[in-house]
This record gives sequence, C-alpha cells and structure tokens, in this order.
Amino acid sequence: MDTIWLTGAEWLAVLRIGLGLWWLESWRHKDKKTWFEGSGIAWAADVAAKHRWNTVRSGFRAVVAPRPRVMAYVVAYAELALGLGLIAGFLTPIALVGGLLLNAVYFVLMIHDWAEQGQNLMMALISAVALFGMSWQAWSLDGALGWFL
Repeated sequence: MDTIWLTGAEWLAVLRIGLGLWWLESWRHKDKKTWFEGSGIAWAADVAAKHRWNTVRSGFRAVVAPRPRVMAYVVAYAELALGLGLIAGFLTPIALVGGLLLNAVYFVLMIHDWAEQGQNLMMALISAVALFGMSWQAWSLDGALGWFL
C-alpha cells in the first residue's frame, strides 16, 4: 500500500487516536455533577419510553431504570476508559469492540435522532476499520509490549 507521509499502520494509528480523542471529548463535555445526579439517565429514560421497539423500552426498564446512578457512572467512565485506551493503544482490540458495542447501544436507543445516528455510525465505522486494520501496530502500548500481533 502506498501512502503519503506516514505508513499504512501509522495512518491507522492516527485514526485510532482520533477516535480515542472523540470518546474523551464525549466524557469531558458532560456536566459530571448533574450527570451523576441522574440527568443523563433521565434523558435516556424519556427517549427509551417513547421508543418504537418494545425490546428497547422493556430492556431499559429492566437493566437501566432500576440502577440509574450506577448506569450513569458506567456510561461516563466507559467513555473515559475507551478514550484513554485508544489514545494510548492499551488493550486496543478490547477497547475497539467495547466502543462498537457502546455505539450500537447508542444507535439503537437514538434511532429517531439523525444527528446522533451520524455520530454513532461514523464512530462505529472508524472502530471497525481500526479493529480489522489492527491499528495497534504503530504508536501503541500494545505494539510496544508485543500484544495482539
């Protein structure tokens, strides 16, 4: 593969790091005080309650609604862990699969909101390319440690 400036592996690392920065920004822009008091989960509960698919409504009621505070922490710190892991290239395949799953959950929950859909589809696409392109081969702790090669 011919590329300009960087090798193919380095361009994939740029993509991986950019995705990590996107996840980090998703964590950073949250108002943590109100988020952990329940604003984010309350908003998601409202979205889930109006969802066209019964499995989303019942799944949200069964999994998220009984533990809103815990789920607020899970969501926020999953985004932080994904961001840091992808930027550093640490446990990269696990982070990429985790990010794909989180984007899939966001995608399904926000099926009516096209702005959110675009973001989640782009992040999922970058995750898939970074995963199957083995983006941890350059500029990563995984690469330095010889993991996942």
